[in-house]
Amino acid sequence: MSATRTGVHTVVRRLTEGDVDSVLAIAAACPQAAQWPRADYGRAVRGEYGAWVAIGGDGRLLGFIVTRCMAEELEILNLAVAPAERRRGLARSLLEVAVAAARESGIRRAFLEVRESNAAAIAFYRRQGFAETGRRPRYYASPAEDALVFARELS
Repeated sequence: MSATRTGVHTVVRRLTEGDVDSVLAIAAACPQAAQWPRADYGRAVRGEYGAWVAIGGDGRLLGFIVTRCMAEELEILNLAVAPAERRRGLARSLLEVAVAAARESGIRRAFLEVRESNAAAIAFYRRQGFAETGRRPRYYASPAEDALVFARELS
């Protein structure tokens, strides 16, 4: 499968250097997203991480996902959709592309951490077949908060 998914006026494709400013802007508009420095997205552009973006029919970047594979596991590192573009299936499309690419590489399990207060993300991941498997006390800073660990089999 290619790493592109076309939806209603939306295309999911690999992250490029030209996307980084828009990704940083979306992350800044989403306080629950990991706030990474530009250099980390540069690592994703270079292929050190898996990274995809959702592009609207007007060419605007609407959301992104960043992942990494280790052994037989896919870790969802960061996933965000512009606030005005939520509830349109963009996060699901981004996740589906990342999971499909992982499956093609022989990855068998996906996991992620989410702030315990992020009810919308928790509900989203549960709808996508993830189940809570643990907790990381005080994992997040600003404010300090526990992370819930979610996992899903990909086979």
